[in-house]
Amino acid sequence: MDQPKLLSLAEMSSATGRMLLRGSSRDWDSAISPNLQDLTESLFFSPGDGRIWLHEQRVLLLHASSFGSLRRDLIDTLGAEQARGYLTRAGYVSGARDAQLVRERWPDADAPSIFAAGTRLHALEGVVQVEPVRFDFDIEQGYYDGEFLWHHSIEDDQHIATYGIGTEAACWMELGYAIGYVSGLFGRLVIFREVECRSMGHTACRVMGKTAEQWGDVEEDVYYLNQSPFANSGGFGTPAPNLLAELPAIAEAAPADNKALIGASSAFNSACQALGRVAPTRASVLLTGESGVGKEMFATMLHKISPRQAAPFIALNCAAIPDTLIESELFGVERGAFTGASESRPGRFERADRGTLFLDEIGSLSLTAQSKLLRVLQESEVERVGGVRVIKVDVRLVAASNVDLREAVQAGRFREDLFFRLNVFPIRLPPLRERRDDIPLLAHFFLKRYCREHGRHITGLTMRAMKSLLTYHFPGNIRELQNLIERGVISADEDGAIDTRHLFHSELPGHEPLYSITETGILARTSSTDADEFGTAAPSRKSSAETVQTESTALFEQFTAMLGDSGLGIDGLEQRLIAEAVQRAQGNLSAAARSLKLTRAQLAYRLKRSAALANGGVA
Repeated sequence: MDQPKLLSLAEMSSATGRMLLRGSSRDWDSAISPNLQDLTESLFFSPGDGRIWLHEQRVLLLHASSFGSLRRDLIDTLGAEQARGYLTRAGYVSGARDAQLVRERWPDADAPSIFAAGTRLHALEGVVQVEPVRFDFDIEQGYYDGEFLWHHSIEDDQHIATYGIGTEAACWMELGYAIGYVSGLFGRLVIFREVECRSMGHTACRVMGKTAEQWGDVEEDVYYLNQSPFANSGGFGTPAPNLLAELPAIAEAAPADNKALIGASSAFNSACQALGRVAPTRASVLLTGESGVGKEMFATMLHKISPRQAAPFIALNCAAIPDTLIESELFGVERGAFTGASESRPGRFERADRGTLFLDEIGSLSLTAQSKLLRVLQESEVERVGGVRVIKVDVRLVAASNVDLREAVQAGRFREDLFFRLNVFPIRLPPLRERRDDIPLLAHFFLKRYCREHGRHITGLTMRAMKSLLTYHFPGNIRELQNLIERGVISADEDGAIDTRHLFHSELPGHEPLYSITETGILARTSSTDADEFGTAAPSRKSSAETVQTESTALFEQFTAMLGDSGLGIDGLEQRLIAEAVQRAQGNLSAAARSLKLTRAQLAYRLKRSAALANGGVA
């Protein structure tokens, strides 16, 4: 069986910024980044819109009993073998995504810490506590040897509760995770096997990991990774051709037009699936959505995956052409038709013959132009301005509008018969605020593009910058995100990361307000607006204490003016803020953390640090 497609050594070097050539558990310092605190601070909650993020990846909380019920149903319905395949592959995907997270978030971390981060992430995600016994690896030599103990495995808990102690190991999803994580870092397939398991009566699960070459016979292991509907048509990691798999690849293969369809959200996938259904047909398509959602990109992709892909794709923004010229642009002009028409010229319909014509902002056409457009669509023929000859055309029309054409029909601004002619197959493209899961993917794509275009080397986005993007309301949609990332690439330091200040200038989002120090020593908002959990501006609420300085005054000047010679430095100010926040919340640490814009784990860490400082220890 084909093995999973993994990063080559060169690709991994490019992804991490340097090669993770060799390492050992003997060299691992648990305090070096990414340590447990670093990983914990990568987890944050956005409860207002129902999302939890682990750095740039959305995660979820699930009751253990719910997972156990799903696992039991899979086993009882499909059998243990198929259920194991599903759970192993699910774990593999999770591990591979976490490996990608760690590579991109900490590109310069030392090799043992990078490999060990997976054990901590698996624990942070509530799946299992991993105790490394030993691990040694040498990527150049293709050598990996690891041994781990797993405690409190959620799969064991649920398996034992349902089936009791048996003769087979049961941590299938966790094995998949380990394979996905380590293989994703190593650049070749590393197989993990569970040699002891609590579901078999052992006190803990013992897991061994080696490369496929070191194990020798891994046919059974790879079987559970390969077992999928498309395994026979390409192997694991090479699925049979389908629209959703091909869209990003097609876009990446055509860098000249700088267009890409990228996303994994349900709203995005729904639009892609609709595009795939209509692409093989001759039907007219109406793309609707706000400005900046990517309507022309979808129209271009529709053409590329249709039978007309070898013929021309012609685009016209109807709003950019004056009413007096729109007819000649669409239908062409004969020589001498009017002053300045010194030669005959084909219109967009003729140029798009046997191909696709994309008319953007079609709602801006005058009623006269709408009438003539309707006739062409009905008869499949055009007459040039000033001409007498009928020209047959075979054109697939894709129209787009950022206004509601039904409302325009009711208001008398758009012909009803033309609307029905265009609305054969409508596809609504969601605004970016409805597909927030895609923001990290899009940001990464634009970051790579603009680093290449501007000759910059930027390591990525800080956690604060990514949080800003994930909660911003994006009135300009993808176009605005694209502009923000380009600005960040230009503004950030070479070999540095993009922070919030590099992204937002005058449009600073509401969740990153300006602050000043009040008479009580508490930081108070000085911006004119607050923001809801989506980053949308809302009417401001004045602080309980008036600010002592204007917004234009430097924060440091306010700080020194307030505290004078008291000697209260940054650490002292943090201790005071935390103490007052906890007091105001009457000891409720979760509420205090929210008031300080921290997670509960971050607040607990700072409380521990403050206590150490107060006792004269080292923070």
